Amino acid sequence: MKHLLVATAAAAVFVSGYAMAQDATLAIEPAHETVIKQYVVKEHLRPVRVKETLAVGTVVPEDVTIAPVPDTLVNEVPEVKSYDYFDDNGRIVFVEPNSRKIVKIVD
Repeated sequence: MKHLLVATAAAAVFVSGYAMAQDATLAIEPAHETVIKQYVVKEHLRPVRVKETLAVGTVVPEDVTIAPVPDTLVNEVPEVKSYDYFDDNGRIVFVEPNSRKIVKIVD
């Protein structure tokens, strides 16, 4: 009985941690959003065409190419370091690399 209780408690902790990871979003300061927008204009990022509606929490289709955030941008906006990104016609979409889940869209 004691082993069952310990196993149940461990499973509950694991599941709650997994649920929290799934709901992760990226917080970016408004000043940093401006830096990101300026970077996009300066670097002439090639926009990607995505047929699906994109929103925080949705998974980016496999046919969409995502890339690691360049060091030049990470130096100015460190909170984006561990994410990938792409340009969706002027909106910068930050993606959790392993799950391809959208964590932030900067308009």
